[in-house]
Amino acid sequence: MANYTPKNILITGAAGFIASHVANRLVRSYPEYKIVVLDKLDYCSNLKNLNPSRTAPNFKFVKGDIGSADLVNYLLITESIDTIMHFAAQTHVDNSFGNSFEFTKNNIYGTHVLLEACKVTGQIRRFIHVSTDEVYGETDEDAVVGNHEASQLLPTNPYSATKAGAEMLVMAYGRSYGLPVITTRGNNVYGPNQFPEKLIPKFILLAMRGMQLPIHGDGANVRSYLYCEDVAEAFEVVLHKGEVGHVYNIGTKKERRVTDVARDICKLFSVDPETNINYVENRPFNDQRYFLDDQKLKNLGWAERTTWEEGLKKTMDWYTSNPDWWGDVSGALLPHPRMLMMPGGIERHFDGSENRDAESTRFVDKSAPSQVSSSDPKSTVPQKLALKFLIYGRTGWIGGLLGKLCEKQGIPYEYGRGRLEYRSQLVSDLQIVKPTHVFNAAGVTGRPNVDWCESHKTETIRTNVTGTLTLADVCREQGLLMINFATGCIFEYDAAHPEGSGIGFKEEDTPNFHGSFYSKTKAMVEELLKEFDNVCTLRVRMPISSDLSNPRNFITKISRYNKVVNIPNSMTVLDELLPISIEMAKRNLKGIWNFTNPGVVSHNEILEMYKQYIDPSFKYSNFTLEEQAKVIVAARSNNEMDGAKLKAEFPELLSIKESLIKYVFEPNKKV
Repeated sequence: MANYTPKNILITGAAGFIASHVANRLVRSYPEYKIVVLDKLDYCSNLKNLNPSRTAPNFKFVKGDIGSADLVNYLLITESIDTIMHFAAQTHVDNSFGNSFEFTKNNIYGTHVLLEACKVTGQIRRFIHVSTDEVYGETDEDAVVGNHEASQLLPTNPYSATKAGAEMLVMAYGRSYGLPVITTRGNNVYGPNQFPEKLIPKFILLAMRGMQLPIHGDGANVRSYLYCEDVAEAFEVVLHKGEVGHVYNIGTKKERRVTDVARDICKLFSVDPETNINYVENRPFNDQRYFLDDQKLKNLGWAERTTWEEGLKKTMDWYTSNPDWWGDVSGALLPHPRMLMMPGGIERHFDGSENRDAESTRFVDKSAPSQVSSSDPKSTVPQKLALKFLIYGRTGWIGGLLGKLCEKQGIPYEYGRGRLEYRSQLVSDLQIVKPTHVFNAAGVTGRPNVDWCESHKTETIRTNVTGTLTLADVCREQGLLMINFATGCIFEYDAAHPEGSGIGFKEEDTPNFHGSFYSKTKAMVEELLKEFDNVCTLRVRMPISSDLSNPRNFITKISRYNKVVNIPNSMTVLDELLPISIEMAKRNLKGIWNFTNPGVVSHNEILEMYKQYIDPSFKYSNFTLEEQAKVIVAARSNNEMDGAKLKAEFPELLSIKESLIKYVFEPNKKV
């Protein structure tokens, strides 16, 4: 059979993992081909995956959904498409158990739309449909011959069932309408750019973070793994040499137990697998083995080139060099993740930051919508109204503590999955969670401190200003109160509020500190939020908690410094004040609040308490603000906040020194 030569190729799902490698390969190797890629940019897609191709003259990216018949028809006609390589699909099995309808919509309906467009336009010379080895179902443990292309399809989970259903449509259109279809069924693929809901990148990222690797069940499940570039080459071969009407397995005979994969990754990171592997509850259906006969593809001239050891090392090196490629993926790293299929898509243009709590990924619950004056005693939510909180900032310190508080108080809650700057994702979160209140504890504070923001101004604006305003507006449209954790680091001592005077900055005072870009963004967004009548802004300062091992804890920070300044400041004891934030939500309080304990405490006073309660041998020394300025990039805010408003609402609130002793030092007392 003569080789096929395409002219204009449409690749669906090309911002995803496998398809991006295929697209980049074709763009690079065949400059005479026009490559049009279509992707709706779902949670597991990333435009950065296509960076190698984006400036090429034969490359074009279109953001859109294969479920849009008008768009698909338009592209086929206007781009003179003669070849389709259909990768777009929802693929994560765990997700299919919790959101199976989304898999039917994407994998079956989306494929149907493409096929119908091919039939209507009548111009397609190749339709390559990308399926999976899972459509065969489980392979017998003692089988020595893998499933061949004519084997019966026996899918065992919603994901593989939708892929099998899509295959039936492809076959039917091939037979009924003469569409030139080819189907591929592949083993597991791994390598750079893969979203870490999948086993290998998940294990690598967990190992990078010093966390245990969770294995479903006993880990004896057997899988075959192919390196992404070998798979991209396989699709190149199928494109040019594949025979219309045929199915091709893309596989390898080299099988590995999940436990063996985890041990190999532990070995690469030089950690003990006995203590770094954690066996967790199995998923509802977890096929023991998938085994393919790949001889048919080999007959076309394809062969696996990358050894397991070489591919795994390349993959590890890529993830360690690009740890923030996907931003905050903490939700995907859970033993049983449930990622949200966002209808609006996710355009991941950013350079990720571990401080970007705006990109939360997992859900938990919360509370109430009506906007009532803070002074109105009727503003309290009736006790019989069920609360449900939606929290943004899961990976952040405050966001994590809020979740624990909700669990302790029995309040349903979910963590937001959308990025704050993407409105459609936030709308989707609200539609799915149906919260009564929204808590925004997400934001960029910098790593390891606010100096980071000085050189990452765009990222800081994107989350601290754009994202916060977007969330506030979406909540306003839904009639929801947003509790926004802000900062009091927007003031500094001045002539009207001198250090040691006891005169603190009030809620209505205009910010006067502009020494750091972080503070500028927080002051800017606070001013703009005044236009929203559904926001409760809580100005947090130098947060402290009883967890003295937390590096974000102000006490932990200064106890590790070689030298500290000695200036009295207002501070926030989270153990006392975070429960108050929940009560404020219940009361539907709004407006700006100085969210600090009354009074001030100096660095030296805190460290003296540390010596008294924790470590009598602890030593510290001071330096001046002028000396401090030589070792930091951005200036630091020092001020006293007026706590009268919060104290009037919550008379039981302790002064800062009393709160430090009760909630921090007494529970940690070692002397």
